[in-house]
This record gives sequence, C-alpha cells and structure tokens, in this order.
Amino acid sequence: MHILLICGPGPYKCSGGGSGDIYDFVYIDAFGKGKQLTAKECEYLIGHQVTADYYNAISTTEVLLRMVGNLLNIGKRGEGNEKSYQLLRDSLDLYLTINPDNVQYLLLQARLYFHLGIWPEKVLDILQHIQALDPSQHGAVGYLVQHTLEHIQHKKHPVEPEVKRRSAPEHLELQYSVGLIMKHKRSGYNCAIYGWDSKCTMSQEWITTMRVHQLSSGANQPFYNVLVQDGTCRYAAQENLEPHSAPLEIAHPEVGRYFSEFHDSHYVANEELQTRYPEDMAETLGTIRDLYHRLMSSQT
Repeated sequence: MHILLICGPGPYKCSGGGSGDIYDFVYIDAFGKGKQLTAKECEYLIGHQVTADYYNAISTTEVLLRMVGNLLNIGKRGEGNEKSYQLLRDSLDLYLTINPDNVQYLLLQARLYFHLGIWPEKVLDILQHIQALDPSQHGAVGYLVQHTLEHIQHKKHPVEPEVKRRSAPEHLELQYSVGLIMKHKRSGYNCAIYGWDSKCTMSQEWITTMRVHQLSSGANQPFYNVLVQDGTCRYAAQENLEPHSAPLEIAHPEVGRYFSEFHDSHYVANEELQTRYPEDMAETLGTIRDLYHRLMSSQT
C-alpha cells in the first residue's frame, strides 16, 4: 500500500513518491489531524473531480515555498504591529532566498523596508534587481527610487533642524520627551524617544498603510520618533506609548547619533539634539524623578 501526504485543502498536488493507479494510494490529510483518505474522498475534499496530475509528487522546494507563502499571507493580514511586521520581514527573506527572482515579493520587500525606514541602500539594490527582471515595473520602481534617494540624501545632508519648544501652545498635548525609555503598548517593543511632532507629519499614504485612522485619536495627536531595540526607527503615536517600568539601554546602531550617554534610567541628549529640543532634558529629568523615584520609594 502506498501512502501520500496531502499538502493542504484545495486543488494542490501531493507530496510523496511512487507510481501507479491513484486509487492504489492512501492519502493523509495533514490539515485534518492525519485522517486517512481515499482518492475519491480527496476529490470530495477538493470540491471537484481531479486528474492523476494532482496526485503527482512535488519537490521539497515547492513544499517550502507553499509553507513560506502561508506565513507571508499571515504577515500581510497582520494588524500592522511589531509581530506581524517581523513575520512579514522574516518570511519574505526566506521566500526570496528560495526564489530570488519573484518580482511580486521583491517589490513587497522594498515597500516594507521603505515604510519602516530601514536599509535604504538595500531598497535601492532590490529595486534595481526588479527593474532588470521586469522593466514594466518602472512606475512603482521609479517612485520608490526617488523617495529612497531623498531619504539617503536627507540623512547625509540634513536641513537646518527646527527648534521645538514644548512650552509653545501648539505642543501642550505632549506627554513625553526625548531620552525617555518607552514601551509600545500594542507591539511590546522597547524604544528610546529622539524626537516628536505635535501632530502626525507623515504622508497620507503612510497614514493609510499604518492604519493610523484606527487609533482613538488618529493622526491628530503627538507622534514620537523612536529608536527600537530591533534596530529600526519608528514613528509612534502617543496613545501607543508608555514609560518603561524598568528602563534599559536600547541596542540601536544610531543611539550615538542622538545621545551622549545612558544615565541610570534615560538617555542624555547630545548637544545637537538639545539644541533642537531645548526644553526636553529638564522635562525628562522631571519625569524620571516623579515616576521612577516614586516607584522605587513604594518598593522599599
């Protein structure tokens, strides 16, 4: 008796080996608790009559691509939080390792990195590869190339920074300040604040992609630039952040660009950052004193 494994529901090929009449095999439904099926029962499961081609063996690579494809679909259906982005990043990396010339997923990877603000140089490499594989993608590729180059240029030659005083009337809703160690309420990541805006200043495309409209205060609330422990830079809404109960150093490659040191429970802004946010360090020290010292006193 031959035994084959059904890869999943739907008109998919099955893995296994051997040859002969399809009715000589017993089929195991991996999605149905290992239930043994006949060929006719497989047809009922699939929903229509199938030919012997559906029962042919498939390669290990095809099985892996099917599995990673399922992970990709889960990541794309995620809630836009840290875990779903991490799953999407990891599954894209794995899929493209197996199938490096898939234009659809290469473009998805480039867009993901672009929106997360990470690895702009790699984004350009991906876009160049896409253009070589499929010149018809020049529209989407051109848009991303332009904005990625602008991002790289801005990092190399930043414009004169705007001085932001939190005491100004338009900034009165601010609750946090640069140097504080925060935790994202929904995604759970740890981060350090290195900048803020009194309202979301990102493009409408970004606001839509990140589902900002689903927040209780939407885009009409303070947003903070944060260095995240996974090495990314994020733009987080005030309602999604809270001071970390046990402040810790953030292992991020750009910490030294904004801070001079980590002192006990917060980062000390360097001279450039203090020039841009001249009132924030006093606010940070006040928060540290009121929040953490009170917490320590209650524990003794």
